[in-house]
Amino acid sequence: MTDNMTAAEFGQRTPTPDPALKQLGDALLGIWQVSGGAQGQISYEWMEGGFFLIQHVNLGGTRGIEVIGRTTGFGATEPSEDIKSRYYGGMGETFDYVYELEGNTLIIWGGEKGSPAYYKGTFSDDGDTLTGEWVWPGGGYQSSATRVK
Repeated sequence: MTDNMTAAEFGQRTPTPDPALKQLGDALLGIWQVSGGAQGQISYEWMEGGFFLIQHVNLGGTRGIEVIGRTTGFGATEPSEDIKSRYYGGMGETFDYVYELEGNTLIIWGGEKGSPAYYKGTFSDDGDTLTGEWVWPGGGYQSSATRVK
């Protein structure tokens, strides 16, 4: 709620789901088997309302959850320019990301857009395989994911 917006006006807002997030969700929804530098399974589903994607992670026996969408803050009237996320891991870790989808190329930036830590992958023509690489200063690994459901 902004300083010049009353509680009643704030409650009457009717936001609509973001088209770019819907496109990202359409590409990612489902259960994926991951191989390469990380092994396991991830899945994506919509949170009720269609404003956020939820990713469930089980890689290398480590479980976590990630919430993906546009962010807003107290007093914000418009959502963030970037599609952002926060990952919460089973060992107490949290990571922030920025998602970009251009055509069949997915980039997941570690922290902020333009970061030296990122994932860049390409979807197959049928959209059921995502092949790419995680990169960070001093390291990285190849990764492939296949939609199984």
